[in-house]
Amino acid sequence: MAPRFTVSYYVRAADEAEARARALDIALEQTVEIPRDVVPKGYVEDEILGKLEQLERDPNGRPGYLAAISYSEDDVGGDFLQLLNIVFGNSSIKPGLKVEDIGLSPGILALCPGPRHGIAGLRQRAGIGAQPLLMSAIKPVGLSSSELARRAHDFALGGMHYVKDDHGLVDQRTSPFAERLAACVDAVGEANARSGGRASFVPNITAPAKDLFERAMMAEAAGAGAVMISPALAGYDVIHTLASDPDFTLPIVSHPAFSGANVVSPDTGFSHRCFYGALQRLMGADAAIYPNFGGRFGFTREECQSIAAACADDMGGLKAIVPAPGGGMNLGRVPEMREAYGNNVMYLIGGALLQDTDIVSASRRIVEAVAG
Repeated sequence: MAPRFTVSYYVRAADEAEARARALDIALEQTVEIPRDVVPKGYVEDEILGKLEQLERDPNGRPGYLAAISYSEDDVGGDFLQLLNIVFGNSSIKPGLKVEDIGLSPGILALCPGPRHGIAGLRQRAGIGAQPLLMSAIKPVGLSSSELARRAHDFALGGMHYVKDDHGLVDQRTSPFAERLAACVDAVGEANARSGGRASFVPNITAPAKDLFERAMMAEAAGAGAVMISPALAGYDVIHTLASDPDFTLPIVSHPAFSGANVVSPDTGFSHRCFYGALQRLMGADAAIYPNFGGRFGFTREECQSIAAACADDMGGLKAIVPAPGGGMNLGRVPEMREAYGNNVMYLIGGALLQDTDIVSASRRIVEAVAG
């Protein structure tokens, strides 16, 4: 028999009998998708059918149970998207079911080599040790490439380690991708020459599949330091494919645009730690951006800390990645953020710096506060 991997689901239910019935339904729905009494005996029943391994009342006091269901590696067939389909395909359409965690098997680890660089590689590229990384974003859409490049220059001169596109910057007529890429790489390089820093520009390459892969190679050839992709828009296999491509070597930053519906319900979708932590590492992202607590998106401190922990938890040898909380970050919140996240974090700071008429000085104040 093939090895099995495990998915832990929260199952909303009034009692254990209902929870067991719903869990057994998940095991059917995610694998054979036929009534239990017509599942073929032998290989299909013994191997392919999901198996309920454990059922216990939810330890966090929610009105339901945690169900651990195992699946055969044969269900996946060496296909990353089929892995996601087995984890939460049709069952994702049903209310009151939430993926909490994924337990990996040797075959799944082989299918998902994970991030190429991780937090250690991003720090090495930035030329720093075990301290927080800093990232800012050029925006808004509608500015010219030269105007955006000036902002990229000033962020880099002020000490930001990474300067990324806003996720809404693609190939608009005011700032076409190729033009903006060249201008911003040059601008950040000029800032580095002046300061002695090692800042990197991170273009947003989210696009239709053919364009995305072309832009990835353009970014590397132009001298970008990483690329950013919104996997919920571009497709979850895109990061997985790019991270495994021997001809592409840049770090990949994951952006959460279009993904919120996966996590905002208290009892449907994915846990924050699973979606923005474990799944990003399985895809091969090196940094995972997500909304910070205390900002405009409503994630709690505990949810954000669970994401950060999942970015570093033992996952069978997959590299730890860097959590990149964004939104609501400003100079006054630095002590609070340091207490919440420690050193293994990348602070994404954008709007607060743009509110200052002197971006260079504002960036330097943030750098000093984080270092202190």
